[in-house]
Amino acid sequence: MVHLRSVGVLSCARIFGAIHAALGVLVGIALLLFGIVGAMIAPGQQKWGMLAFIIGAVLTPFIYGFLGFIMGAIWAFVYNLAAQSIGGLELQLEAVHTAALPTADAGA
Repeated sequence: MVHLRSVGVLSCARIFGAIHAALGVLVGIALLLFGIVGAMIAPGQQKWGMLAFIIGAVLTPFIYGFLGFIMGAIWAFVYNLAAQSIGGLELQLEAVHTAALPTADAGA
């Protein structure tokens, strides 16, 4: 059994930022689809709504990534404070043995 006593704040923030940016891409695609459907429903109306959806679709991954980075840093910092006072997460790890793969020059 091992205890996770500390989390790297910057590394955790980068991971959270990357995950949330990927989620932002999915949300951006949904926004873009909503905008396209809205433009198709009202073809004679002005297209400012469609423009707003396009801008939102482009900015969403960046906004999500930035907020994910900030929240990841806060989460890691708070975890480190809690782990100092009450102990870290208890993890049970298992070593997995893999067969060695032959190298490229093994046949030469």
